Amino acid sequence: QVQLVESGGGSVQAGGSLRLSCAASGRTFSNYVMGWFRQAPGKEREFVAGISRTGGMTGYGSSVKGRFTISRDNAKNTVYLQMNSLNLEDTAVYYCAAGLSVLLPSDYDYWGQGTQVTVSS
Repeated sequence: QVQLVESGGGSVQAGGSLRLSCAASGRTFSNYVMGWFRQAPGKEREFVAGISRTGGMTGYGSSVKGRFTISRDNAKNTVYLQMNSLNLEDTAVYYCAAGLSVLLPSDYDYWGQGTQVTVSS
C-alpha cells in the first residue's frame, strides 16, 4: 500500500501561483510513476501532469502546459506541482496519484484525498 497526502491548496487570485505537495509513504517511492489530476464540480477528472520514477520525463495536460511544472524529490518521498498564471478554470480539487506501471491515467494504483484549489478574479 502507498499512502498519499496532498497539501498546499488554498485560495489565490487569478494570475497568482501555488505549489502543491504530495507526501508518500508505505512503499519505495522511487518505484512509482507519479501524477497529478484535478476534478472541478460537475466535470470529469482531468490529467494534469505526470513524472517518471527518476524525474527525467514529464508530461502535461494541454490546459496547463507552460504554466504548471511537476517535479519530485525521491529523498523526501514527495512530488510537487508548481502552478503559475492560475486562472478561474484551474479551480478544482487536485489529486496526487502513484502507479508502478503507467501508460494511461487509469493505470494509477493509489490516490490521495485531494486538496482544494480555488482561483478568484
